[in-house]
Amino acid sequence: MPEGMDPLGARSQFVDIQTLPTWQQLEVDGKHIPQDLSDSLLSQQSFPSPFPFRPDINCKIILFIGDVALLNCTAITNTSNELLNDKNPVSERIHQLAGSELKDELLKLKGCRTGEAKHTKGFNLAARFIIHTVGPKYKAKYRTAAESSLYSCYRNILQLATELSMSSVGLSVLSTAKRGYPLEDATHIAFRTVRRFLEKHGSSIEAVVFAVTETEEAVYRKLLPLYYPRSEEEERLCLPLVPADIGNSEGEPVVPERQIRITEKPGSLEDDSEEDNLESDLGQVGNHAFARMEGDIDKQRKLILQGHMSEAAMQKQHQRNYNRWLCRARAEDLSDIAALKALYQTGVDMCGRTVMVVVGRNIPVTLIDVEKALLYFIHVMDHIAVKEYVMVYFHTLTGEHNHLDTEFLKNLHDIVDINRREPEHGRFQPILPVRYASDVFWLQTTRTNRHEHVKP
Repeated sequence: MPEGMDPLGARSQFVDIQTLPTWQQLEVDGKHIPQDLSDSLLSQQSFPSPFPFRPDINCKIILFIGDVALLNCTAITNTSNELLNDKNPVSERIHQLAGSELKDELLKLKGCRTGEAKHTKGFNLAARFIIHTVGPKYKAKYRTAAESSLYSCYRNILQLATELSMSSVGLSVLSTAKRGYPLEDATHIAFRTVRRFLEKHGSSIEAVVFAVTETEEAVYRKLLPLYYPRSEEEERLCLPLVPADIGNSEGEPVVPERQIRITEKPGSLEDDSEEDNLESDLGQVGNHAFARMEGDIDKQRKLILQGHMSEAAMQKQHQRNYNRWLCRARAEDLSDIAALKALYQTGVDMCGRTVMVVVGRNIPVTLIDVEKALLYFIHVMDHIAVKEYVMVYFHTLTGEHNHLDTEFLKNLHDIVDINRREPEHGRFQPILPVRYASDVFWLQTTRTNRHEHVKP
């Protein structure tokens, strides 16, 4: 019987993924890369991309515009609710083609928690298995939790596929409209999670098919080159567009305050009467609220006003102020500031320091709430500022409406520099501009407070 034909001689409705072009085979389309950005000096920097050109990974990626239920992958994904009875277009289509046996099988699973993944047989589908998962409900004030849950969905799907030796997986868009997750934000998490998994654990997976509708296709096609560049040139052009927050080495969202570190042998207090020994030993346990002993806060504030506060106490006060800013940043919806694409993490310099790039022309200071922009920068820089970093400000093509005051960057540094050194290293000084033609490069290395000049 000819391939793709059913017993009655009619052509099968199912789609053979072997006939679909891989992402690497698709022609590079430059229309999604703004030419004024790709032609700027920003794209000429030598910072390595966190997602380098990998043709071996690209040949496993397929973008399919159509119904995920029609794919003949080893497994396809169904996005549902905690009771596994959600009525959304993806789930209803899968149930329609799989048949009534699927509903009976789902009852045996006894539900599924948000972020988890469970599997059933595919029944009448071309796919042998169906992996069921529950995406998070999105609320701006709980964005961090939603990001972690969505990451877990994609990660657990791929983990399950690997454990069951599934060679191909058809991924539907897990962030359904009913759950309110912004499509572009969700797509970033999907792409980086899949990319990191294929890099580290994906040797047995031969194909990952992103199945999207025509409405979702534009976002997927726009963001795919950022995480799966198809050439070194596309990698170079897309580097400035890679978000600052790309998670950890697994693609998982990073929440620094949840990373509790305890030394193997914290040591014991030898002299309870000596404050220095107390501070030193507690410092070995951790830098978290439960591991610190706080004095009278009002008394400390009074000493600050009188100029008698110790360096350690001033650092504690600075930490409290920083925590207030960070709480505000996490409580507000900053998606409008994020959409400006004015802050990027572009790799590391020759000294291994993270390089953050601020694109001045993308910040319309006369049209936005500058304090809200500061909150967004603080939120992004939270896990960056714990180590040494370099910040580069690009002044190219700025005008009166987007001329960023240097006081903004100074305030940002003063707030996020939560690990200040001893006084002998000097306080932060205003960043000084160095002019080359029409561009201004302002660089500030944290902690050591050294100014560096970079030529274009």
